[in-house]
Amino acid sequence: MTIDESLQNRLAALRTALRGADALLISNLANVRYLTGFNGSAGHIIVTGKDALFITDSRYGKDALGEAGRLYETVIMKGPLEKTVARLCRRLAVRKPAFEKTVSYAFYEKLRRVFGAEVIPLGGVVERVRAVKDDYEVGCIRGAVRRAEDAFNEVKGFIRPGVTEKALALRLEEAILKKGSLKPAFPAIVASGENSAVPHARPTGRKIAPGDLVVIDWGAEYGGYCSDMTRTFLVGGGQKGHRKDLRLAEKRKIYRVVLEAQSRAIAFLGEAYSKGAGVGGYRGKRPKDIDNSARYVIKQAGYGENFGHSLGHGIGLEVHEQPGLSPRPGENKPLARGTVFTIEPGIYVPGLGGVRIEDMVYLAQGRPEVLTRLPKGKSGI
Repeated sequence: MTIDESLQNRLAALRTALRGADALLISNLANVRYLTGFNGSAGHIIVTGKDALFITDSRYGKDALGEAGRLYETVIMKGPLEKTVARLCRRLAVRKPAFEKTVSYAFYEKLRRVFGAEVIPLGGVVERVRAVKDDYEVGCIRGAVRRAEDAFNEVKGFIRPGVTEKALALRLEEAILKKGSLKPAFPAIVASGENSAVPHARPTGRKIAPGDLVVIDWGAEYGGYCSDMTRTFLVGGGQKGHRKDLRLAEKRKIYRVVLEAQSRAIAFLGEAYSKGAGVGGYRGKRPKDIDNSARYVIKQAGYGENFGHSLGHGIGLEVHEQPGLSPRPGENKPLARGTVFTIEPGIYVPGLGGVRIEDMVYLAQGRPEVLTRLPKGKSGI
């Protein structure tokens, strides 16, 4: 599938999702990029059942969308955005435009001054469409995974005593750029020792020491799409002087529990496919049930209070997008074919350290495919 075909399908899917609204003003730049391919800093879209207009400023010009411009009429703003939107809506005979809830309150106030009370807040419309990836998008995500894994393989030899968290994170981010990404998907997390007990710790000047748990969470970008993965290591040489570090046994234990929890969640997805295959295909599992399949393993091992975050999240143009995999009551809609998400259970014990193992999964026609391939069967290095 080409990017042009993908963009056409995305616009059609959005129009289907917009039933009941005259028009939607799209301001979230990630959503603008999703629908148009535009990667600048000033872009808005108005979509109706038959019209599609792209609004930008003079810095980008009429050719801002390139070939994708044939899907959208490009409008160059010459005044305030809200007045441009009002003028275009009058031209399109739109009386009650909807807008994304993610806009600032200040901009909402401006829309109200122009339209009166006839503006409708809508949340998550484009995001729900974005949750299902097509072949073009999955190809980009695979490219992001490959670049992240190649980068890690280049620097894994530096996970050793004496290397600081910041130095290792910098090496990893530099390797991501060398492997062909325009940027890391997000700032790399390298957390060692007690720092690893903080799920999203920032790299510090702390030196990795023998017996440390080291959590490394990183991702690359390709074609605008992201990857996200985590591996945890137990650094060898767990001796303090002549005295053995008696906590090593618990560190190995929590690694095994997290690995078992992740394996259980992935197997749970596979069982859903195999059981449904003979009676019409995949029987989608609810995100909260997938979360619970992993969380149960951790609770049974006695670490339920040490797993505070959700099991996973969707990933695409942004590192965190729909669907979410969590125990929240709202996560009760079965996962759709074509979704890409992470499965990342963790255990974090203050004063001891933490373990997180994260892989990316693609529901290809319902069958789960683990996109990330780095080894994870051993905790030590």
